[in-house]
Amino acid sequence: MAIVVAGISHQGAALAVRERIAYRPAELLPTLEALRGESGLREGVLLSTCNRTELYALEGDADAVPAIWRTLSSRLGEEASAYGYVRRDRDAVSHLFHVASGLDSMVLGEAQIHGQVRDAWAACRSESGAVLNRLFQTSLLVAGRVRNETTIGRGAASVSSAALQLARQIFGSLAGRRAMVLGAGEMAELALECLVNEGVRAAIVANRTYERAQALAARHGALAMHYDQCWASLHEVDVLLCSTSAPRPVVTLERVGPAITGRRDRPLCILDIAVPRDVDPSVGTLDNVFLYDLDDLRAVVTTNVERRRAEVPTAEELIAKEVERYWEWFAGLSTVPVLTHFRGEMDRLREREVATALRQLDHLAPADRAVVEQLSRSLMNKFLHGPTVRLRAAAANGRGLGIVDAVRYLFGLDETSSADARRDRDHHHDLT
Repeated sequence: MAIVVAGISHQGAALAVRERIAYRPAELLPTLEALRGESGLREGVLLSTCNRTELYALEGDADAVPAIWRTLSSRLGEEASAYGYVRRDRDAVSHLFHVASGLDSMVLGEAQIHGQVRDAWAACRSESGAVLNRLFQTSLLVAGRVRNETTIGRGAASVSSAALQLARQIFGSLAGRRAMVLGAGEMAELALECLVNEGVRAAIVANRTYERAQALAARHGALAMHYDQCWASLHEVDVLLCSTSAPRPVVTLERVGPAITGRRDRPLCILDIAVPRDVDPSVGTLDNVFLYDLDDLRAVVTTNVERRRAEVPTAEELIAKEVERYWEWFAGLSTVPVLTHFRGEMDRLREREVATALRQLDHLAPADRAVVEQLSRSLMNKFLHGPTVRLRAAAANGRGLGIVDAVRYLFGLDETSSADARRDRDHHHDLT
């Protein structure tokens, strides 16, 4: 029983790769169900955001990693492991805690990943169980502690606010400018909030579901627009920020080209923070169109993180302690079944030997027979106390699975399990 994560992130894959391997919420459970059937994994959670796609699994009897890479490679259309990474056991636990805390984000300390981890876990609950449920719940608590007990998130730029820094490089100030936001999700709302705080004169929100656009616009004093109507207003805006969940580009040459002809020489800044990308890259070839995507944010965010980077050691120390705490709990799970089996077999052996001895001591009074019985129990408990304590300690130190296997072998526990199963089958056959 091992915890494993395999995935691809902005650390090793360009946006062109990440967008091809991104999963929509409705695809998470079917993917996990298919993977369970192929690999025999016991539990799974699929996390897919703008900067990462990761599959967390509790393995069954077989190594789940090859099946995970086959699944991701099929999605990508080429070998996914060339861009990815695998973390196991403690390292997998530590990785998720770093991810949820924003320490592995493109924007160090960004807060949005906390909600994305929470939502992925919620969407996959029917495929997760006790181990991954506790892992993800703990990761959210750890992320909260990192934000509350360090200053790593103080003033941390989000993807949306970092994108607006690129717009300021073109316009200087966004005060008095007009902006349009495509999308009505969490990232779109954060972007709209940033735009309003920057002093945009007017903002338009467009979404395929008009009611969602209307609700978002109402919260921020913007104008809601039907999706099919917004393109006619494109010639009026200075900044177009795109954050939809569309599976393919929605901002195309055909839609942007007519708007450019009516703008004269006014620049249009397009900020595409969606994965997959909302904007066809060819739009960036139009005159006076400045197109930026997530990979273009790297240069911006690196100038904003130096002060927050000083808090990383404190956050790392907090995470390390929580990893050990979780691992002690998880490692204890692997020892419980074998300890129960081990003690059960020893107790059955004790009972047989005591029964044999007492048949030869049938002259003993009941009180004396009870003393013999108690002596045998006391000796057994004393003999087993040391191995029990050491097995639990070995599990907490990461050596538990190997020692558990050694205990099974030395005391023939697998053989007794098979014998018990045969006796159960024979008994059932006799009854029928």
